[in-house]
Amino acid sequence: MEQRLEHKVAKGVAWSFSEKLLSMIIQMIVSVIVARQLMPEDFGVMAIMTFFTSVALAIVDSGFSQTLIRKSAPTDEEYRSVLSFNIVVSLLLYALFVALAPTIADFYGHDIIATIAPILFLVLPINSLCVVQTVMFTREFRFALLSKIVFLASLISGVVAVVMALAGCGIWALVAQRLLMMGIKAIAFWWIRRWRTTAKVNIRCLRAMAPFSLRLLATDLIAAIYNNVAQLFIGKMYTTTQLGYYSQAQKLKDLPVTSTMQAVQGVTYPALSKLRDDSKKFSDGFERIVMLLSFVVMPMMLGFVAIAEDMFALLLGAKWMPTVPYFRILALSGLCYPLAMVAYNVLKTKSDGRVIVRLELIKRVIMTLILVVTIPQGITAVAWGMTAMAAVEFLLNSTAAMRYMELGVARFVRAILPSLALAVVMYLAIDLMQPLLINLSVALRLVVDILGGALLYIGIAALLRLKPLKEGWTLLGSMFVRSE
Repeated sequence: MEQRLEHKVAKGVAWSFSEKLLSMIIQMIVSVIVARQLMPEDFGVMAIMTFFTSVALAIVDSGFSQTLIRKSAPTDEEYRSVLSFNIVVSLLLYALFVALAPTIADFYGHDIIATIAPILFLVLPINSLCVVQTVMFTREFRFALLSKIVFLASLISGVVAVVMALAGCGIWALVAQRLLMMGIKAIAFWWIRRWRTTAKVNIRCLRAMAPFSLRLLATDLIAAIYNNVAQLFIGKMYTTTQLGYYSQAQKLKDLPVTSTMQAVQGVTYPALSKLRDDSKKFSDGFERIVMLLSFVVMPMMLGFVAIAEDMFALLLGAKWMPTVPYFRILALSGLCYPLAMVAYNVLKTKSDGRVIVRLELIKRVIMTLILVVTIPQGITAVAWGMTAMAAVEFLLNSTAAMRYMELGVARFVRAILPSLALAVVMYLAIDLMQPLLINLSVALRLVVDILGGALLYIGIAALLRLKPLKEGWTLLGSMFVRSE
């Protein structure tokens, strides 16, 4: 049973990571083409709208999906009750935000906000249709299927966005991409899993799940607000063009970070939930996750810092070069954020939710102070503040998580430190190599930097026989091995 679970987790992470990698490549290509056609101001307007959709999506879910994953055996009555709740709340929020759209448009001085709101906010009711199937597939460890659906949705929505951008549709290309991504997922989920039940909606089921779910809602809602609140102030106190530069930096930074984090987190949360009663195996599993995540994320983010200027010059052109300083700063936050989220998974699995709420309140007090200090100082200061906050979140989440595990500080640091040290060596090597390549074309410099850095990192890891490298090969091999 334990070997089967370990195999499912390994295979799930491998498939999920492959999907995230392919989706990230597609989104990167789409982002480059669309960004070349659109103006920074268009991305600034979408950044403002992202704040409201993120908050609304957190409310629609209300933590019930995570509670269903955590439960040992959810009933059809519980699934039906959660689905009905999601749909009703999503429709109410859709009506509310569409009604508020003209006021938001007046506040920021962009009439287009009121125009796109009735279309863009359709993601709320569409997303509510995906919750139950996502939970079911996750509980069954059907991550290969989930990965294929998400990849297909990314591909189709990306192609449509590119065609619309090239056709001169402006911001509507971004709106269509977001809406299609969610719509294709919903259609595919219901086509593949034609879930039918005669169970009735039972308020008592929701009440029973509410204590833990509402604690998760509180943390998710606070996180959704604070992760995007800087964009609201930048859009008002500065210009939407400057916000466009900042949001594009954040978006491009988030592509590799979020893809890697979601690949590991989406699989490991249900797996850790099954191991929650075995403290030693739970701790060992967490250590392996942290070790592998560090090995992948740290060289990736420091590599992006090293090649940022050439990457933007080649892919996006002179129009987007003001984004480079913000991107370099925000990329450093990618060293901490994925690890903070894995520690957060431990708290969701092991705690009753109270410690999560308390931690979120502490973090948001710190975040408020950072925003108060940095926003008047300029967008560069805001970027440094967000990076500092990622480090604070990592320290707080990890400290709290270790209370629930047989994992000392020294062992935790040993899981991270080799990858960090090796990533720094790789970054310094690329940085020292760049002046020697100054006479080469931008494209050739990028190729040499990326290949040289990757070979150096993997070569030293192999020479030192670092454990994460072996774990990575195991994950790749697990994709092609059938479960018994």
